[in-house]
Amino acid sequence: MSISLVTGGTGYIGLYVVKELLEHGHVVHTTVRSLKNKHKCKPLLDLQVAHPGKLRLFEADLLVQGSFKEAMHNCDTVYHIASPFILPQQTKDGMKEIVEPALKGTQNVLDEVNETQSVRRVVLTSSLVSMYCDSSEVYALPKHTLTESVWNITASPTYNPYAYSKAESERLAWRVADAQSQPRWDLVAICPGLVLGPPLSNASDSGSLRMLEHMYEGSDRYGIPNYSYAIVDVRDLAVAHVAAGEKAEANGRYIVSHAKSTSMLAMAELVRPFHKQARVLPTRAMPKLLVYLAAPFLNVSKRWADGNLGIDFDLDNKRSKEELHVVYRPLEETFRDHYRSYLARQ
Repeated sequence: MSISLVTGGTGYIGLYVVKELLEHGHVVHTTVRSLKNKHKCKPLLDLQVAHPGKLRLFEADLLVQGSFKEAMHNCDTVYHIASPFILPQQTKDGMKEIVEPALKGTQNVLDEVNETQSVRRVVLTSSLVSMYCDSSEVYALPKHTLTESVWNITASPTYNPYAYSKAESERLAWRVADAQSQPRWDLVAICPGLVLGPPLSNASDSGSLRMLEHMYEGSDRYGIPNYSYAIVDVRDLAVAHVAAGEKAEANGRYIVSHAKSTSMLAMAELVRPFHKQARVLPTRAMPKLLVYLAAPFLNVSKRWADGNLGIDFDLDNKRSKEELHVVYRPLEETFRDHYRSYLARQ
């Protein structure tokens, strides 16, 4: 019987991966920080009721060595998803708040994988920012298109520490996988863009959700930075994860995102038809000069503005479509469902 471990089962992505695995008939182990937090655990407890005998919950701490031993016992596939997503402007000490926890957590999980003889595959939730730091780097690539062969070499603990943490965590994972003297398990890295779509939990604290909610509430009504994201629906991302674990031929890195970036102003237009107070949504992009002047208040740098504002780019997502059979739903559907879930949580 196939048993899969999902780290971070109460998280925005992790919860969907647990659900997708259960619907595929897997027995699932998942880890949470505290079983006493009934509010965060409720969606998992509901899944236990819907899938009797198929889901077990374990307490584990990414920063405690050996914490995953019990949860990983007899598992053949490990989905390492748990990792904080913190917007750069919310970070005071990138090394301590983001980089060190991400690296230590990845190391602790993979140390346990090396000790658990049943594990045959690790699916790592990486990120597109493990491939690039600023949009200008992608624009400089052939055909302005990001591919899986590209690595982020410009982020640092002080400049976009989140991107640095994802790049270094993925590099660490590949080093650990390649260091096996007699390879027993292999690694597949899923690299999503900005993850959006309706959360399964009211307790979700994903930074991507908070960013959109600020827009919904009118924080950007007088103008929004002309910044573009590569986007993926959380439901499509869960499909990609499970396929990466199930398909023996899955290998290497996968870009999991729509093939074209989307500006924040275009996001506002996508949600406008459904928004109850559409007048609070931005109707124009903020001029770059204004971003320069407001940079101290926005907590962004001139370097970031020069490297990202007004730059659109493409992504080669062919491998995820052909090998993982991901069918990307229209962005209109993602934003409609995301906004409706936001309203339901108010």
